[in-house]
Amino acid sequence: MTYNEAVEFLYNQTPQFQRIGAAAYKPGLGTVRRLSAMFGDSHRRYPTIHVAGTNGKGSTAHTLAAVLQSAGYRTGLYTSPHLVDFRERMRVNGRMISHEAVTDFVERYEKLRREADDMPEPSFFELTTVMAFEWFASQNVDVAVIETGLGGRLDSTNIITPCLSVITNISFDHMAQLGNTLEQIASEKAGIIKPAVAVVCGESDASLKQVFAAKAAETGSEIVFAHDEQSNLAYTHTDEFLQIDGSSFGPLQFQLTGLCQQANSRTVLSALSALRRAGWSIPNEAVASGFSGVCSLTGLMGRWMKLGDSPLVMCDTGHNEGGWELLSRQLAALPRPLVMVIGFVNDKEVSHILPLMPRDAGYLFTRASVPRAMDASELASAAAAYGLEGQCFGSVSSALAKGLEMLAEKGNAGSMFVGGSTFVVADLLADCYSTKIS
Repeated sequence: MTYNEAVEFLYNQTPQFQRIGAAAYKPGLGTVRRLSAMFGDSHRRYPTIHVAGTNGKGSTAHTLAAVLQSAGYRTGLYTSPHLVDFRERMRVNGRMISHEAVTDFVERYEKLRREADDMPEPSFFELTTVMAFEWFASQNVDVAVIETGLGGRLDSTNIITPCLSVITNISFDHMAQLGNTLEQIASEKAGIIKPAVAVVCGESDASLKQVFAAKAAETGSEIVFAHDEQSNLAYTHTDEFLQIDGSSFGPLQFQLTGLCQQANSRTVLSALSALRRAGWSIPNEAVASGFSGVCSLTGLMGRWMKLGDSPLVMCDTGHNEGGWELLSRQLAALPRPLVMVIGFVNDKEVSHILPLMPRDAGYLFTRASVPRAMDASELASAAAAYGLEGQCFGSVSSALAKGLEMLAEKGNAGSMFVGGSTFVVADLLADCYSTKIS
């Protein structure tokens, strides 16, 4: 089996939420537990840190990994979805899993599946989760930072017993799977809290804090609310005055510059404090290095990411109401004229997001190259109800080309934003970045 054949097997032979949505969602941990056991329950061979939340969990997981890596720990990092390369999902000290390791795992899985009796068919995420756990063990990691895929309680990653649980925040997303109220969604995320395992929570809403506090009391887990612990954190976009355990670093250039990073910073710093209390050696220098080099250390992309200067081109993977509440403020500050290249997946409730988009922009509605993508004309029709008018394009590449043409006619004085869906940003980075943007 070649690497391409192995990845095609993962994409085409296993149900993948990234491509087909809810049909791929398999609640329950029975299948992933059995699959993990077939590979020796590799996740038991090293400490883990479990990260859940509606928004910010990817940035938080990457920053924690960057700091731990800077502190000298051989650090695994498991996140999803990937943007350009499947191998982005699993890294050790920033290095992606090798082509050979992916192929070897799929071949071993195929052999075990043929030999096993009544083996349930795993989903794409169940299979890749066990792949990551097994590869981290083979790489002798000192610790692995594990991001949940969807939810928490029934997420495939929830077979681990971490040394620390982290929950970033709660917003409306994936309601069909997680519940129609914020309290229901919070309860699902709280499912990662394990007996006697400390949890750091970034949520500041009083009613939602009660959900997490109740779960922590039930499991006998110490809980820290980062917003309370780090309430004096001073923050100005790219300059971060970091404070942890009485030590101050500032101003520090944080590679992640979106407005959401203020809350993420508090959560990461509280998590690092909890790890220090548990005996982990994390020098102040490692904290500073991890924050200032998170993207270069871990390969993180797509978070308020600048792709060009003339014209200014920004992209962001924010794709739900909570993310767009912050994005709308950042978009308001971009130079005009503003061109918005926007697309969503077809199960997204866009009626909560479209009112947050700027009315003084030109819109290029598009669809990403995944089966779940919403048709551009359907999105344009929905957007028109909110006074957002524009043209429709069948691909991100064609929409980007039109946007650059429009701004060129204005002397490249304005700016362009590309987003709405993680998969729109993925298409941008895979197909357009190297050839279309200077």
